[in-house]
Amino acid sequence: QVQLVESGGGPVQAGGSLSLSCAASGRTFANYRMGWFRQAPGKEREFVAAIIWAGGGTLYANSVKGRFTISRDNAENTVYLQMNSLKPEDTAVYYCAAQRLGTGRAYGRDSAYDYWGQGTQVTVSS
Repeated sequence: QVQLVESGGGPVQAGGSLSLSCAASGRTFANYRMGWFRQAPGKEREFVAAIIWAGGGTLYANSVKGRFTISRDNAENTVYLQMNSLKPEDTAVYYCAAQRLGTGRAYGRDSAYDYWGQGTQVTVSS
């Protein structure tokens, strides 16, 4: 059974940093893209960042480029999202997701992902 478990969320002041983790288990993710999405109250879930598990290629939303960094640790089967220079508009529930590669699906569309975590709340105060 595939499980994605996020952790590391919490309250932080604007300008601060947080590091989110996503522990993946239940299968081999070598042929997967791992993504982070977020959903703010009253808004649709949006793409934040993604990484190819095997090759390490990364993608970012324009709103977080230069502030957030996605990475993975193969030995720990964990994906990270380092968030710096946080802004109040970064407040959201952050979700980890996994997408099987080779199907031609878009990386930025949440419906294109196969597995999801339960989410972790990030609250940035001004």
